[in-house]
Amino acid sequence: MKKNLIIAIDGPSGAGKSTLGRMLARALNLLYIDTGSMYRAVALAVMESSISASDDVAVGSLAARVDIDLKGEPDSLRVFLDDRDVTEQIRSEEVTELSSIISTIPAVRRAAFVCVPGGFVRQSARWP
Repeated sequence: MKKNLIIAIDGPSGAGKSTLGRMLARALNLLYIDTGSMYRAVALAVMESSISASDDVAVGSLAARVDIDLKGEPDSLRVFLDDRDVTEQIRSEEVTELSSIISTIPAVRRAAFVCVPGGFVRQSARWP
């Protein structure tokens, strides 16, 4: 039975997690999954909705409903929110600040994501 290799890199903001992750993905020919961009996409979805960022239940519910796709190579990863390319939008200061808060919500962290050929989409399985 073939086992899939998963490498998780944890650390504080600005520590170089994404840089190291991209380097490892290239060197080991692995799929690169940028969870920070996923949290940013959820933050953008919250900002574009009528949901209060302080309502953990509503934010978690929204995170479970939106479709987030990560496409491309590690150095040119594009982020799609409900089929809309939001790669540039999620790098704004406002989104960055909100994503730090959003990423601490347990329901958001449990939002289900799974790898599929050509991208990364939400499914029914649990994402730790």
